[in-house]
Amino acid sequence: MSLKEQITEDMKAAMRAKDSEKLGTIRLLQAAMKQREVDERITLDDAAVVAIVDKLIKQRKDSIAAFEQAGRQDLADKEASELVVLQAYLPARLSADEVSAEVKAIVAELGASGPGDMGKVMGAVKTRLAGKADMGLVSAAVKAALAG
Repeated sequence: MSLKEQITEDMKAAMRAKDSEKLGTIRLLQAAMKQREVDERITLDDAAVVAIVDKLIKQRKDSIAAFEQAGRQDLADKEASELVVLQAYLPARLSADEVSAEVKAIVAELGASGPGDMGKVMGAVKTRLAGKADMGLVSAAVKAALAG
């Protein structure tokens, strides 16, 4: 079963269970997926769906930080519950050590050295680790690998 089909099945289950919070989040995800399919005239594969989920998760994290800073815990809690639902659709993430090892291998492959090669390394890392690791963690690992 593809990830897209899994999301549709989860939406049906949320409807049957009358779980309005989960249903709303899944509908939001499906709307983002449909938007991309229509805009680009493509059919999304699992990698593209994971990229959309990643983007929505990043938006939720940014919103949570903004709401907490503004003292709106009620809105931050709503975003946090959406975040939990979205994270269920991500594949298992790599640990910090695994990310660091991957980045070091890519830096060695490219023969990159110094902060000037950051863009070249990030391009290669993004294609290899997309959906498998938190890109904030990846970016920090690339900076560390190029600095030392």
